[in-house]
Amino acid sequence: MVHVYNCHPFSSQQIVQVEQEPGLVCCGGGALFVVATGGCKVEAYSVEQEGCPLICRFATMGTVKSIRHSKTGDYLVTIEEKNGATYLRAYTNWRYQAEEKARVGVRLLGHLLRGASVRGGVQMEIIEIPLSERPVAVACCSITGDLLVGCENTLVLFTLRRQNQQSLQTQSQQILQSTWPNSQQSSSQGQTSSSSQNVSALDFERSVILHLPRINPKQVALCGGYVAVQAELEVLVLKLDASSETKPPEESSDTNKADHLEDHSDFLVLQRHQELLGDRAKDCDIPVSIEKTGLEDKGQYTLSYVLFRRFTPDFFQGCSVEETQLHSLQLYPLFTRAQSASVEEPACVFCFFSLPTVGYLYSLKGGVELLSAYQYPEKVLEAVLTDHLLHVITKSALQCFTVRCAAVAARIEDPYIDTTMKACPPCSLEVCALRMQLFIGLRSVCVYGRHVILLSTADTETPEETERNAQRRGLELKEHTMLTGIFLAVGIDPATTPALESLLSRPFLSRKWTISSPRETSTVGHGWNLYVVDTVSPLTLYQEMVEYSQRYTETNPQAQSLRHLLSEAHLLLRASILQTPEQQRSIQGEPAASLQTDADKPAEEQTAVETDNQELEEALRQNCAQLGDSFSRGSQKDCHLALPYYRMSGLSVTEVMARNRPLPSSPHTYGPGFLFYLKHYLLEETEQSLSQEAADEVIDIFSQSEPSQLVSVCASPPMINVSPARTLRILQHLEDTAGVSVPLTITMATMTLLLGDLPQYTQLMERHAEMVLVYGFIEESRLLLHGGGGGGRQHTHVRPTALTRQLAKTQPGLLVAAMVALHENSKVQLEQADHVFEELCCENCFQVDFWEAMLMASSQEAVIQELLFRVVSVYIDRLTNTNSDTHPVRTHTPPRHRPLKSADDLINSCSHYGALYPWLTVLSPAHTTSSQHQEALHKLQSLLCGPSLSVDSVVPLLERLSEETLWGFSLHLLCATRRGQYDSSIEKLLDRCPQAIIAYANHHLQDKHMALWWQKLLPELCNRTREAADNSILLAALRETLVVVSMETSPTEFLELIPDDGTASYFLPHLLACSQRHLLA
Repeated sequence: MVHVYNCHPFSSQQIVQVEQEPGLVCCGGGALFVVATGGCKVEAYSVEQEGCPLICRFATMGTVKSIRHSKTGDYLVTIEEKNGATYLRAYTNWRYQAEEKARVGVRLLGHLLRGASVRGGVQMEIIEIPLSERPVAVACCSITGDLLVGCENTLVLFTLRRQNQQSLQTQSQQILQSTWPNSQQSSSQGQTSSSSQNVSALDFERSVILHLPRINPKQVALCGGYVAVQAELEVLVLKLDASSETKPPEESSDTNKADHLEDHSDFLVLQRHQELLGDRAKDCDIPVSIEKTGLEDKGQYTLSYVLFRRFTPDFFQGCSVEETQLHSLQLYPLFTRAQSASVEEPACVFCFFSLPTVGYLYSLKGGVELLSAYQYPEKVLEAVLTDHLLHVITKSALQCFTVRCAAVAARIEDPYIDTTMKACPPCSLEVCALRMQLFIGLRSVCVYGRHVILLSTADTETPEETERNAQRRGLELKEHTMLTGIFLAVGIDPATTPALESLLSRPFLSRKWTISSPRETSTVGHGWNLYVVDTVSPLTLYQEMVEYSQRYTETNPQAQSLRHLLSEAHLLLRASILQTPEQQRSIQGEPAASLQTDADKPAEEQTAVETDNQELEEALRQNCAQLGDSFSRGSQKDCHLALPYYRMSGLSVTEVMARNRPLPSSPHTYGPGFLFYLKHYLLEETEQSLSQEAADEVIDIFSQSEPSQLVSVCASPPMINVSPARTLRILQHLEDTAGVSVPLTITMATMTLLLGDLPQYTQLMERHAEMVLVYGFIEESRLLLHGGGGGGRQHTHVRPTALTRQLAKTQPGLLVAAMVALHENSKVQLEQADHVFEELCCENCFQVDFWEAMLMASSQEAVIQELLFRVVSVYIDRLTNTNSDTHPVRTHTPPRHRPLKSADDLINSCSHYGALYPWLTVLSPAHTTSSQHQEALHKLQSLLCGPSLSVDSVVPLLERLSEETLWGFSLHLLCATRRGQYDSSIEKLLDRCPQAIIAYANHHLQDKHMALWWQKLLPELCNRTREAADNSILLAALRETLVVVSMETSPTEFLELIPDDGTASYFLPHLLACSQRHLLA
């Protein structure tokens, strides 16, 4: 479907004053090139100046049949005929003919001019390009300047080469000096005269030949490695890439089919319609082989199929073969502003071709895709694609269609397109036709920038055409008679069958006349004109579209036509914004061949470009606001698009609310798109807060439209200025109608807290148990915390709410439990929770309680080890700060409140806290300095007795604790024991506290360490009791040790353990007990 809008894209037109009737026209480089009918002369006119004055004129070497201009290199290439032969020639430096210099150099391809021709300065050159086959079509690459020539069954690619003119002069000097030594002085003078002209000379190198035996090119196109060839009813697009690897050419041989076609060359064989995109295009029946011919290019070329399209004429719809021929093949590159200036590869490449009744636009890069199919209202003769519009001509009119190139380029340039941040109309958006401009007898069209050049010729029939039509009618009669006779011979009378009669009235079997040849330009025409029609600027056309859209806004704001028109305007602006500075200058009317750089241009011009960009950006913001309005009131299907368009508009939420406020007389309520935008805005963690008036309006909006979202709305950070009394009444009404819920109760409690009604606050909070309230905080975490935005943004700071501060004063246990639950449900990160407690100015109180509670709840090993290290640091700080004044006060100060969990609670409820070893009670005296010190000591000892703490990580921290005290010694001893240092631990314990040695040995010297009883402990006790025989503690420990040794060893082993110092009588009772046990066993 094609939409039609009465917007005029043309601003003015002028007639080019041409002396002779134009036969061919083309444009480029700020110039219009006109070839007179049947003549051998090219005239160049400036399309950038008023009146299109003549730039220069120069003669060609033959009758021009086709002419093209190359943007890169600024050269012309022609297909010419002379004396029945066809030639391909390139014209370089043609602008120097404007200085009325008669000198013209003629040379062959690859033979650069030397000698006197070079010394005379820069001049126009005609480069003869020899071909083995007759050239049919030619195309130039606008990016590289390469040349593609289409012959009968081959495509020849010529690479543009540049050679510095000074090097040519040096070479010619050497040749002259070696030939004529006396000419040295004259040649040096010539070199001096032209030394200032350091201009590169253009030349071409034949690099690749593509053989296509089953397609006869009618038109060709070349762009950045993409090669397109068009036959009568077929289009093939290939990608030619340079590669260092050698690959055999992929050829699909089907000689039988080719022979079959040759045998039936007198008939038109119709093949089925095909459309093959991407990798599937290689399945077409057109083989392509590569022949590399370049000498300087050392690499290889690889060929890949990109697109194949074949059409079948439908004769039963009243169409002939002539009317179904393809035309206007074009490969169009598109660069974006985000690309580097040195990048030669375009961001997008588009392929356009057309039938007389429908045109097709494809995107080739990033996946081949059909963007648009243009249904023409009447037969189209020619079409030209640009960034903004598609210009087509019929016999009597010039018409413009919108294009989708900007939609493709925007998605390639910006990865945030089609998200909640940014949006752009889809590539599949239906196209629209703008107002047409009527002309008489249009024949051809070409475009340069904002200038559309049209050639019109009066409809006159030449004698040749009259003769051709008479021959055609005779052939039709002959075919009709022959086929009628065939049907009558088999007993069928076509006159009695209307379908057969209609069939025979269409001459579709003969191929001789249906294959049309290029129409010869009339030599006896009675009238012609050459127009230059200027299109309006994109901003002006956008403004006209906006004015045109007002009629839809007034009658039906939700009409699809309004949204479509605004989308068209959006793409029009995007196409201008995406353009590179070079493209902008080209459209604004600067010649591409200008030698000025940006630094050389006047400051006023640079300022004008910046002003234009600012105007485009502002217009885009206005358009986004209008699209946001359209989608905010639209259907549920596309309502989500209101969010990105409103974001791109730069409007504040207050301004968006004002645009969507329904009129008192309007029956419409708030649209789903507006509510979607508002919910997302309130869900964002933004620092911007609404005024009380705006916040109250938001409450009213949701109380009318979506009351279930009121809790989430009230918890949003921007709603901090909402009126608590008014909101509380609305929430109470919601509770009466929808019932009681935990988040709703907490929200109501928050409003009463803001009102200062503490009794009512307490009453509401006591409605539910603490664990139920925790589930309510999980459901709506913003009741406790503002900022952060969930688990994925851990580096974003969060802020406590007024309710959080109140809980820190009155219900710290609920606050800690809620923070733990939020962390476990990925609502807050550990660093964010630390920041909250710092904000509450109680980081050493509730923060340690939070860490301890996290150790009870968390199952993430990394988090557990981090928390263990933190709490150990805190416990050591508390021990040092409450024990001695010689240690400096650390970051963590003693807590100002009783911990929520005691050491016994943690031992009983947390697996990371182990039960205290029995021998620790001996080392920990009851008269410690304070209960805080005792609590910290027991928690630290419990962690060292537990299974999770990595001892190696805390040993450096324990160096702060002295071993002079028994509690400090107990911690160091725990670490040494956990590290397996039993021998040294036994010695230290016997030195400091021998009364604990048996309890220590009973607990640790078991299983694989049992041998330490008699290998380490017994010898140590024997030696120490020998030195202090009156030490009752050591004697008691020795007796307990001997009891264990007698139970675990045999009599022989025990006998070997008895010392030989004459004290064997002391060990005899234990030896007897060992022997009796052994006998019983």
